[in-house]
Amino acid sequence: MSDKSSADTTGGSTFDPILTEVFGNRLLTITEDMGNTLIRSSFSTNIKERRDCSVGLFDYRGRCVAQASHMPMHLGSLLGSVEAVLEACAIEDMVEGDAFICNDVFLAWGTHQPDVTVITPIFSERKVRFFAANVGHHSDVGGSVPGSISGTARTIFEEGIRIPVVRIARAGEIDEDLMHLLVQNTREPEDRDLDFRVQIATNERCAQMIHKLVKQMGLKTVERSIDDLLEYTHRRLRLRIADLADGTFSFIRYLDDDGLAGDPVPIKATVTIAGERLLLDFTGSGPQARGAMNMTKSAMRATAYYAVKTALDPNLPPNSGFFDAIEIVAPEGTIVDPRFPAATGARSITANKVAGAILGALQSVLPENRIMACGHDSVPAIVFSGERTDRPGTYVYLETVGGGAGARHDADGMDGIHLHITNSTNLPAEALEHEYSLLVDEYAFVADSGGAGRFRGGLGLARQVRARADGVIFSVRSDCHYIGAPGTRGGGDGEKARLVQNRGTPEKEMLGSKVAHIVLKAGESIRLETGGGGGFGPVAERPLHLLARDLVGGKMSREKAEKDYGPDLVRRALESLPAAEHKDRAQAD
Repeated sequence: MSDKSSADTTGGSTFDPILTEVFGNRLLTITEDMGNTLIRSSFSTNIKERRDCSVGLFDYRGRCVAQASHMPMHLGSLLGSVEAVLEACAIEDMVEGDAFICNDVFLAWGTHQPDVTVITPIFSERKVRFFAANVGHHSDVGGSVPGSISGTARTIFEEGIRIPVVRIARAGEIDEDLMHLLVQNTREPEDRDLDFRVQIATNERCAQMIHKLVKQMGLKTVERSIDDLLEYTHRRLRLRIADLADGTFSFIRYLDDDGLAGDPVPIKATVTIAGERLLLDFTGSGPQARGAMNMTKSAMRATAYYAVKTALDPNLPPNSGFFDAIEIVAPEGTIVDPRFPAATGARSITANKVAGAILGALQSVLPENRIMACGHDSVPAIVFSGERTDRPGTYVYLETVGGGAGARHDADGMDGIHLHITNSTNLPAEALEHEYSLLVDEYAFVADSGGAGRFRGGLGLARQVRARADGVIFSVRSDCHYIGAPGTRGGGDGEKARLVQNRGTPEKEMLGSKVAHIVLKAGESIRLETGGGGGFGPVAERPLHLLARDLVGGKMSREKAEKDYGPDLVRRALESLPAAEHKDRAQAD
């Protein structure tokens, strides 16, 4: 089926794919408006500045109808939470104005405790017909360390308050006793209280827009159009799979450790293509982690759907229509499907490796212009906490730091970006220094970190933060400190990440990738350098003008360039510079 032809639904009727696309975009405008409301109205920097949140629209059967373009990982929390609400409470027992809240990995099918989801039933013709859902990553929900994330946590009980599915609002009235209980189990109760209320209000905004849509189109037409949209998505993905050659392909990415040091942990993805079916099998992945590197089924589903969508059809509508074409096998008791009470706070690092493994396996079946080398495939998170200067209490500053993306067949990898299942922005230095007793010493690309090749891997990022007061507590979860991103088609590996305390002083100390509760004195600093992406193609085929650009622009040193590409190629690259750039060339020399 081409994108412009009609198609049969499972019921035998036909629909117009063009009208279906238009309707799908109409739903996306509703979710995008929800997302804008959530971001612009929130109080905590992690949501209002870094946009670490997502929204979605579901029907009364729990099917995802539309998701805004935010965090792919959050699809897992949204899907799991809506399913948990439907399991915990009969639709007949819901009333207009109810809202549910949850976060727990095992009780409410979340992905980690800081992601708190609010789900609101939307009524039409006196029955629940839809659910509005949003999730925000809250900078702290309690637990053993500020930020509620520690790679070294051994159980979920160290990772903050466990919220099963509970009503936070009943018939339009917020349960203030429950709200007080929840927020007082965090280190920033005022921010949590305000942001939870914003999440509730965001869903109410969605309900208003759905009511307008139903009034305009009619409920039966809306529901039929949703069925058409899901069937269109389902059929479109099956045809994309059918375009691939049948076969079985495997790829392995490695974690540095399981959170508590030790040997590297394999994340193995085996992709089997059979006609219109796609099987993702993670047998061969490492055992359940002792630390917080585990990822649950909800996180696995979100990651797998993201990887397949981005590889086969990036413009595929983000809804439940493409789920049925993908089968996932994740052995219980492994790092990709842990048993209770496993810690999961650092699950996004493992999820990124899962995405990298799926995309790596698909390299064997996709044409060269559709693949890319591995990126740093990590989500390093640094957390600083200290006493507030503007009001009583403590602050918790959380930042996930981007790194190098893998090179493609025709372009260098992107420098300093988030990869795969995360999509947050950085917290501007001005906002950070205004809000907290911290100073940003440096925020820059890491020179020489991209893997060599015909096209270079993207550069990692360096972020160095200094304490301006005694007693600042620091924790980090990171990866790729021991194993860099592999190149492809003859490209070189990306450089590894580093974590340094008090760089440039006699007290300089190299730290591991997962440390917790380091207490800093005023003037002490932490520097994280993230990994670079892998290169694509033989180094001897590097275009001279691109090599010269890297040398002049400071992205690569002369010494590193000669090591990777050879002195002759470097010399010819510099000689190719136009006369106007001779001064810069001399500086590069």
